[in-house]
Amino acid sequence: MLEEKKNKKRGSQAGFTLLEVLIAIALLAAIAGLLVSNLDRILGGGREEVARLFVEETLETPLTAYRVNMGRYPSTEDGLEALLKKPSDEAVNWRGPYVKKLNPDPWGTPYQYRYPGEHNESGFDLWSLGPDGVESEDDIGNWTVSTSEND
Repeated sequence: MLEEKKNKKRGSQAGFTLLEVLIAIALLAAIAGLLVSNLDRILGGGREEVARLFVEETLETPLTAYRVNMGRYPSTEDGLEALLKKPSDEAVNWRGPYVKKLNPDPWGTPYQYRYPGEHNESGFDLWSLGPDGVESEDDIGNWTVSTSEND
């Protein structure tokens, strides 16, 4: 009999109170709010890495193939479009298209190209204008040293 009373007491005390449930919901909402407010910062670093990889690796091979076939890199005037469309001059040596498509950078801006380069005087400059979309200190170019090379 005494044991039955103890079991009834335990049964009525088992589970969470309304206050405990509300506190748990409030904590989860606060954590979700922090994640959502910092989502751009969390994912933004990925955009910069995508732009860096594209600038440093993805277009280097097609530009080198163009140079092998044409004897030079595309001019600044021809730009990266020369990898897609046959330039009007020296068309005999062109073996393209060297790329299927020229995608914009992760912020929707076209990649920039210059030959001869100002930063790479013996080669070309290729860069993304970065998150602000204008030429500035945050540009991601083939002349910048990536952080992985510094480690």
